[in-house]
Order: sequence, then C-alpha cells, then structure tokens
Amino acid sequence: MNYPKRLIQKGEVDKKIVKAIQLMLKKLNYYNDTIDGDFGNKTHQAVKNFQIQHFDVMGNALIPDGKLGSLTWGALFGKSIVVENTTSPLLKKAIEIAKTQIGITEHGGNNYGPEVKKYLASVGLGQGNPWCMAFVYWCFKEAGILINKNNPLLKTASTRNHWDNAICKKIKVADAVSNPALIKPGFIFIYQTKLGTYTGHTGIVTKVEDLYIHTIEGNTNSGMSSEGDGVYQVKRKINTINLGFLDYT
Repeated sequence: MNYPKRLIQKGEVDKKIVKAIQLMLKKLNYYNDTIDGDFGNKTHQAVKNFQIQHFDVMGNALIPDGKLGSLTWGALFGKSIVVENTTSPLLKKAIEIAKTQIGITEHGGNNYGPEVKKYLASVGLGQGNPWCMAFVYWCFKEAGILINKNNPLLKTASTRNHWDNAICKKIKVADAVSNPALIKPGFIFIYQTKLGTYTGHTGIVTKVEDLYIHTIEGNTNSGMSSEGDGVYQVKRKINTINLGFLDYT
C-alpha cells in the first residue's frame, strides 16, 4: 500500500488505511486483535512494538511513538518514497553543475580559494565571506547560461535574505515532513543555525528517500557543518531543515 502522504495515528478515520496497517502488523506478529480499522490503543501499542525492533531506510532506529510517518510506513510496507528525478531543465542542469564541484576545498585560509572566490564573486562579494548560498547561486547561474535561461535566484550570500525574499514556491518543513514527496531534486533547502538570526546554511537537494534528503552543499564538511571547508554530498533528515525548501521550477 502506498504511503498516504500524511501522518497516521490514533483516531485515524480512514478505516481502509488502518486495516492495511493492522493486517501487516498481524502478519509480522505484532498485532493479534480484530482487523476492524479502529486505530485505538491496541493498534497504537502494536505500532510502538514494531518501531522498537525496526530501523528506517538509513539504518537508524525508529522513534517508538505509535505513529506512522513515512519512515515507519516505509519500514512496515517497504520503502515508501523515493524521488530521484526532476522534469525542470534548470534544476536538472544545476544539479549537474553542482556535481562537478564535489571535492572542491578551501585554500589559503577560511573561506578562501580560487573556486570559493568565483562562487562569492557571483553574488558580488570577495573571499573571506561564508559561501554556501553563493555556491548555490553560482550553480544556478552557470546552469542558466548553459540552457539560455535567466537565473531566477535572488542574488545574495545570505540564506535568510534568500528565504524571506525569494520569488518562488516555498515548502514549509512541517508540510515536507508530512509528505516528503513534495520535495524534488533541484529544490534548495534553507535552515537557520541560530533561530532568530540571519545565520544559516543551504544546499541543493539531489534525492529524497522517505524522511531523508541527499544534498550537495558548499561551505560544509562530512560532518554537515555550516562552517565547513568544501563542497560535499551529505544526507540530512528533513525535520532538521527548520525553514524549508525553495522550488524554482
């Protein structure tokens, strides 16, 4: 059964969905009561027992809360959401450009280096400045040149300025957690490292797997720092993106 693109929990009114959950839990010996479509205490406890003994698509332990988001749904029924492609020529080309930069690192000091210089120059800044947003802008600028399309991104190195003033569709993180399929490759994620400030981080989504995104990011590292030394591929949980996603399709 396909993931219904929303959280399923105690009190769920769609009996067809609940019966499918009960049937699968019964098949796996976690539920031994009537298949009645009632998501009550017994079904809630059966889901929790399943979660205690199972892992998500990335091998991390499920949170035993008795609720079925996309991670628990995927563990119970098989991987529920995988999004690997985009139909947008601009987003597709921006990902291709970003991939050519993987492995680039700073040289000559923090936020310095020949590649860092060109990223920052694309937004009108010199070396020494944080460059994660400049990297994303540069990727889209280069992509636009190759497909003869204007770069729609706001020309800025500030992640919060970009989020506040972007002229595009914005997807809030709460909506993305409920339905990860809303996110597509080429979307730009933005989060604040310190809430209430303009300090943040960004990157380009390349793949969605349930509640995880695969990304290419500048000014990061293998530990997913927002003050890293290069361009890396990383994986993040969607719920760690506290602002949301920008859709420039």
